[in-house]
Amino acid sequence: MIDPFELSKTVIVGNGDFPTATLPLSAIDNAKMIVACDGAADTLINHGVTPDLVIGDGDSLSPLLRIQLGNRFILAENQEINDLTKSIRYCADNLNVNYFSIVGATGKREDHTIGNISLLIDYMHSGINAAMLTDYGCFIPCTETSEFRSFPNQQISVFNFSSSDFSSDGLVYPLHRLTSWWQGTLNEALSDSFEIHADGDYIVFFSYLPK
Repeated sequence: MIDPFELSKTVIVGNGDFPTATLPLSAIDNAKMIVACDGAADTLINHGVTPDLVIGDGDSLSPLLRIQLGNRFILAENQEINDLTKSIRYCADNLNVNYFSIVGATGKREDHTIGNISLLIDYMHSGINAAMLTDYGCFIPCTETSEFRSFPNQQISVFNFSSSDFSSDGLVYPLHRLTSWWQGTLNEALSDSFEIHADGDYIVFFSYLPK
C-alpha cells in the first residue's frame, strides 16, 4: 500500500515558495541530506538551514554565497532540463539515491509549477520514487493499479497522463475514463484506504486535511 506522506531522508528544495505547512517543514527538519536547486540555497539559509549540496547553473545564486559554498556547489549547465531535474539526476547517478521528498517546487510562476509536477512522471519512468509536498498536500506519480493509504474525507485529485481506462474503489465519486485533467479533481476518500485501477500513468494529489 502506498503511503503518500512517507518522508524520504533526501529532500530536494526547489526555488518556488518556501513551505510553511507542517509536513514539508518536517521533511526538511528530519532530512539526512538537503539538496537546494540553485537559488533555493539563499532561501534555505535565510530560514536557518544550510544545504548539503546546491545544484544548478548558478544564475540564481548570490556571488558571495557561491564562493562560500565551495565544493558543495555542483555546476550543472545543461539548459535542456531545469534545476529540479539536474538535482534529481545528480543524486541518482552519483549518490545512488532513488527516493526523494521534493519541497518548494510550487508557487511563484504557475508555468514552473505545472512543469515541475508533470516531471514526476518522467522521474518515475527513470526508476526514481519522488513525492512533491506543497503547503496543502502531496503529489505522487503512479502507474496502473495501486492501493493508497488515506483517511475519511481526505481530498483526492487524479490527473491522467497515459491511461485509457480508470475505475476506483473507496472514493466518493467512482473514476471513469479521464480525458481532461479537471475530470479527476475534487474527489474524496471514504475510509483509510482506496484503490485506483488503471492501465497507464497518472498523478494523485492527497490533501493534508479532511474537508
